[in-house]
Amino acid sequence: MALSGIEIFKMLPRTNCGDCGVPTCLAFAMNLAGGKAELAACPHVSEEAKEKLVDMAAPPMRTVAIGTGEREVKIGGETVLFRHEKRFENPSAIAVLISDTMDQGEVDERLKKLEELTYDRVGVTLRADMVALRADSGDASKFKALVEHVTEKSEVALLLCAADAGVLEAGASVCAERKPLLYAATAENVDEVAELALKHKCPVAAKGKNLDETAELAKKLTAAGLKDIVLDSGVRSMHEALRDQVGIRRAALVAKIKELGYPTIVIPSEMTDDPAHEALMASVFMAKYASILVLSDLEPAHLFPLLVGRLNIYTDPQRPLATTEGIYPLGNPDESSPVMVTSNFSLTYFVLSGEIENSRVPSWLLVKDTEGLSVLTAWAGGKFSGDLIGLFVKKCGIAEKVNHRKLIIPGYLAPESGALEDELPDWQIIIGPREAANVPAFLKRWPFE
Repeated sequence: MALSGIEIFKMLPRTNCGDCGVPTCLAFAMNLAGGKAELAACPHVSEEAKEKLVDMAAPPMRTVAIGTGEREVKIGGETVLFRHEKRFENPSAIAVLISDTMDQGEVDERLKKLEELTYDRVGVTLRADMVALRADSGDASKFKALVEHVTEKSEVALLLCAADAGVLEAGASVCAERKPLLYAATAENVDEVAELALKHKCPVAAKGKNLDETAELAKKLTAAGLKDIVLDSGVRSMHEALRDQVGIRRAALVAKIKELGYPTIVIPSEMTDDPAHEALMASVFMAKYASILVLSDLEPAHLFPLLVGRLNIYTDPQRPLATTEGIYPLGNPDESSPVMVTSNFSLTYFVLSGEIENSRVPSWLLVKDTEGLSVLTAWAGGKFSGDLIGLFVKKCGIAEKVNHRKLIIPGYLAPESGALEDELPDWQIIIGPREAANVPAFLKRWPFE
């Protein structure tokens, strides 16, 4: 039985130190009881209390790790239905399908796409995460050969798909140390696949013909001693799959149904033959609430929007993406190059730096820590005022890098120019454009004599 917030509070240190991120131990206890915080956030809780609280404090949806090393994929661990309530924890993993009926050239081409279709956006590397290897031939030796080839070529996390437990065993025996996800335990093979997952210490997927059967399979896998489980409700229509995804999330988080407290997998490639429709379905299931999405292929026009959408969905709404404070040289600037200042909101930095590079005018860009807020928002919140910018300019060391004293500020900070002149009496404050798109033409006028 779940403990109340007051019962949890009695086991906490009750120091109200705030190290957990909330001001009081009572508030933290209430968050724990509501599934909105993790016990690990309190660095002072006693070992005795941890033992009593660990099961209760665990997320209602289990976190499952697939793969090892740098390409390990973590899914699940979710605690809220809606992102604005707290945040979503582990982004949906995108897998590309490779069948053992494909020739080696096509297999290598898909692995090449997996590695090459990598994008840098606002300082984050975006790419697909997994390979789903499917035994369409039903031949154990053929499937084993495919798994061997892929594991030699790539370190990516693996999803092994076979209806026959013997075929699945052939593939798992090659790469068990890589912790592949075994797909799937069904009503027909649950005992054999459970034994296989226990033997190789691998996560396993439970696939029923409907949600009720999937829950029963998960219950059997748990009884067998398995904890790392992924759910596939088995339906292959958009409407029913979406219904089940929402139902599983609500059952796990709201109703606390343990049999459904696991991450999920959805296979849009089995719902349509149209790649564009498949990508559209994937975008829906990414938001509601698939943990793994298996695509038939990776095409840039479909993959990039999915990756950007995932970035937006899984960015912590309470912690905007931020760039590290400091001096950024763009285009090999020298002592006579212009100096600009901006906030450390990542999107602001990358848009502005891109326009500066487009201008072909080597420049120094000063990035001030504004807690990840954009220029106007940071200014309105008192985090990008003239006195704070002036102090930053003095301490950052830019004065030793240039032989002039001209500082270009964003156009939206024009009201702060007077305060900046008072703070930096040796500097000429120049008001730049309001929009980054106007920066190239503006910089062409340097040195603004």
